[in-house]
Amino acid sequence: MCNAVLLSDHQHRRYNPLRDEWVLVSPHRMKRPWKGQVERSIEEDIPRHDPDNPLCPGVTRPNGKVNPLYEDTYLFDNDFPAVLPEAPNPGEPDHELLRTEPARGICKVMCFHPWSDMTLPLMSNEEIRAVVDKWAQINEDVGKEYPWVQLFENRGAMMGCSNPHPHCQMWATSYLPNEPALKEHTQRQYYNKHKQPLLVDYVKLEQQKQERIVIDNDTWVCVVPYWAVWPYETMLIPKRHVLRLQDLNHKERDGLADVMKRLLTRYDNMFQVSFPYSMGWHGAPTGRYLLEDMDHWQLHALYYPPLLRSATVRKFMVGYEMLAEPQRDLTPEQAAETLRGLSDVHYKNNKQVAAQS
Repeated sequence: MCNAVLLSDHQHRRYNPLRDEWVLVSPHRMKRPWKGQVERSIEEDIPRHDPDNPLCPGVTRPNGKVNPLYEDTYLFDNDFPAVLPEAPNPGEPDHELLRTEPARGICKVMCFHPWSDMTLPLMSNEEIRAVVDKWAQINEDVGKEYPWVQLFENRGAMMGCSNPHPHCQMWATSYLPNEPALKEHTQRQYYNKHKQPLLVDYVKLEQQKQERIVIDNDTWVCVVPYWAVWPYETMLIPKRHVLRLQDLNHKERDGLADVMKRLLTRYDNMFQVSFPYSMGWHGAPTGRYLLEDMDHWQLHALYYPPLLRSATVRKFMVGYEMLAEPQRDLTPEQAAETLRGLSDVHYKNNKQVAAQS
């Protein structure tokens, strides 16, 4: 049995069964003074509607198309897609070390809300539920043709987001990208050995231990994974065995909206900023895989926030992480404890209440 005291004070490695890799945990490094890069304060003075913002309702985008006056979610084709439905076949390689293969697909952008200053944690549960429903619809519709539908959100300039308007992206491809291909292998391997999905067993384990759960409700668990790499990384997992977003029932969709709002509110409350992150959904592949047995998969969402010590000090994946293996400082248990202790009431709403009193 692992000694919790030793794990919280001394370096050790943890195994990630989803990626078949190890992560170095070095909690003693949190005591070192920080002399590295300090980010600029995150800009939050965002206008509700900007006639020059191509994601706002009624605005003309760079390609000349005009956005409708949408009132909830809005989905449209990405004006600058990374993949296109048609592309020439690169042909056979002239050496096995110089391989290529066709890459085809589609890219779309989905706006969460018509207001540019309205982030997910500030939206109502009903508005977030509309986002969840749209995600499920996209995964079902696009997944009829493409084997992988990647829904993801980059939030904040620190994570490469070029537009503050609340939105996410969808890239669907004719192949399984590296990460889902790896998870396809590891989850199938675990299922063949244990006759249970890996993440279904993992949820049961976390519910027993109660060490890394941040929040949960009747249908979902939000946990800092035992093998987390990013400082305040979290994973959302349904308590029931669910393969894909479109398989979520009414209660589970409501439960997901609830967990998302509570988690993202905690993120923002930590340093009282619009917390940057990259997030995305992983579920059973679609397209031709819809006809195959995919019971080894379990739907889950991943949140990768970079902030470590404050709103202006971030975690960098460089040096050792790029050349050897991932490394983190504070333990996942410490991160979960911090997140658990934060309020469900968004700091902006607290300020509004204080101003009115």
